[in-house]
Amino acid sequence: MISAQRYADAVRPMLDRLLDSEADGITRAADLIADSLRAGGVLQAFGAGHSEAFAAELVARAGGLVPTNRLSVRDLVVHGDAPRGVLADPKLERDPSIAHQIYALAAPQPRDVFVVASQSGINGSVVELAALVTERGHPLIAVTSVEHTARVAPRHPSGQRLADLADVVLDNGAPYGDALLPLEGGGAVCAVSSVTTALLAQLLTAEVVRRFHQAGEVPPIYLSANVPGGDEHNIALESRYAGRLRRTA
Repeated sequence: MISAQRYADAVRPMLDRLLDSEADGITRAADLIADSLRAGGVLQAFGAGHSEAFAAELVARAGGLVPTNRLSVRDLVVHGDAPRGVLADPKLERDPSIAHQIYALAAPQPRDVFVVASQSGINGSVVELAALVTERGHPLIAVTSVEHTARVAPRHPSGQRLADLADVVLDNGAPYGDALLPLEGGGAVCAVSSVTTALLAQLLTAEVVRRFHQAGEVPPIYLSANVPGGDEHNIALESRYAGRLRRTA
């Protein structure tokens, strides 16, 4: 029978497996991020669809790294000149061409590092952005379901997947189709990738901060804006990256 307890029982061992299986990847990814940020770079995080939750977990939140940007298909409208109607297309993330606009609107510097998340790792915008990022010489970390991406055909004209292009691939451990609990008669319910990628995001943050401390440097970390002094602390840190960080409602 489907229940909250059954979901919790299924998720717990997945998180334990992820901690073991992705330890080496976390180490290598944290090295790339820390090297970029310590050199004055910014972490550019992109996820389409529900994978945007991963980018949100990394960017502009209490206890998180200040030099971060969340990239999104909404950037085409919010930061670009595309009409609002383009966002009504539920398959927009399959269009490779929008990746070039998203990259241009981000205006990254050469020292910036990219993290791109996608459960399937096959859609056009995700793969095209990954290709563009690597062509421009940025380090690229991919967060994807290794099981899912291996079982589906790429939608990008190159025939590549996100995982094919990254310097480091982090497996979110989610099953094919993302939903965790099988239903009688077919199908499944209760997605898990948002849970596992949130853990990956915080593991990365912790390891990046550790590298700052090991170098004898103070990491640029947000305080909650809802505690006394939070706004002042955060504004002071953000000022170091004037014109490079995008913060919207």
